[in-house]
Amino acid sequence: MSFDASEYGRHIPADVYDTAFAHLDPDVAVDRLVVLADGGPVCEFGIGTGRLALPLLRRGIAVAGIEASAEMAARLKEKPDGDRIVVSTGDFAETRVPGEFALVLLAFNTIFALPDQARQVACFRNAAAHLRPGGRFVVEAWVPDPGAFRAGAALRPIRVAQEMVLLEAAHLHPAEQRMTTTKIHLSNDGVRLLPANHRYAWPAELDLMAELAGLHREHRWADWSGAAFTDDSRDHVTVYRRGEGA
Repeated sequence: MSFDASEYGRHIPADVYDTAFAHLDPDVAVDRLVVLADGGPVCEFGIGTGRLALPLLRRGIAVAGIEASAEMAARLKEKPDGDRIVVSTGDFAETRVPGEFALVLLAFNTIFALPDQARQVACFRNAAAHLRPGGRFVVEAWVPDPGAFRAGAALRPIRVAQEMVLLEAAHLHPAEQRMTTTKIHLSNDGVRLLPANHRYAWPAELDLMAELAGLHREHRWADWSGAAFTDDSRDHVTVYRRGEGA
């Protein structure tokens, strides 16, 4: 399958991305990541414009990252302290950042941006290759819910505010575990369409990918606060760990 890792950033201007997701408070996630990193360096796959990386840096954690979109990486560099983060441009399923890390982070459902199972497995192996012995790979993702779709399609509000409305239209392709999605950003400045495709996977499938990469599951929570993951959880934060002797 042909895949252009930089396509997402070309379709979604970095300033619009920042505005659309400004309601997501990074503090609880950053608190958790600081504990998991235990003072060691962090590499974020799909670092974007620095929503988590910059707060981590300001908490005294050394941060590097991989970003396919030159536009997103440039936006990060323009922000205060952004020039202190080394960003490698490329596909995070295969791009290598020099050094070993205490923690590799793949947040905000970004594992599903990879187009098929083979590239998702490659991403887990790439994460493992970046980790020092005992290091952790943290994945934040939603739990697939095909029942939310009616006749294979769904439309849902993501954010409703006075200054903007963010909707998501999605079409489900269950045979290939894919979703074709477009977020619709409505504001007084006009309408912006933010397309993105997803190859979704259930938590158990991600666990198997981790095992193939030599990682074992250490924690699974419903969110960054550490709430219990249950039958009703719609998202998960999962921590995988490399063996101490690996």
